[in-house]
Amino acid sequence: MAKSEIRVGGLGGQGVILLGHIIGKAASIYDSKHATLIQAFGPEARGSACSAQVTVADEAIGYPYVKSPDYLVIMSPDAYTQFAPQLKPTGTLLYENELITIDDRLPAGAKALGIPATRFAEELGRRLVLNIVMVGFFAGVTGLLSKDAMEKAVKGSVPKGTEELNLRAFRKGYEYGVELIGAATVTG
Repeated sequence: MAKSEIRVGGLGGQGVILLGHIIGKAASIYDSKHATLIQAFGPEARGSACSAQVTVADEAIGYPYVKSPDYLVIMSPDAYTQFAPQLKPTGTLLYENELITIDDRLPAGAKALGIPATRFAEELGRRLVLNIVMVGFFAGVTGLLSKDAMEKAVKGSVPKGTEELNLRAFRKGYEYGVELIGAATVTG
């Protein structure tokens, strides 16, 4: 891995910034890589557009902004509309498949892998862990960072007392991602 650019998009209140933070923390603290994080959100905290740009590399990162992401993690239809055209043609879109419909905005050649993250979070008892389900899905699909590093970053980034719930959410997304990739390899 030379350098991977990741953009996370969604709405305020979905945990977009924390998702990006966890990826960067896993890379820089627990996987001995370099990482940068840039965050953006609208003037209204909840319900407005929100995004995070994460770059992960083996060497120092000279430019932290993501122009053409290798990975796009999307949790709202508006974020899909805004960011899908920026994905590299060889990139991978990871998306909340019960909220987003894939259309011609996705570059030809890009892969799209969906997960019912909100439903999984609700089944675990807290819709708020949607972002952690997506962190697990990202880890399981991409293999960019070790599972151990990602779990440590989750545990060290969530509020005290919620660690076990968040680790269950991470594992749910991770297992779904690994199964999805395995099925694509076998059938594809």
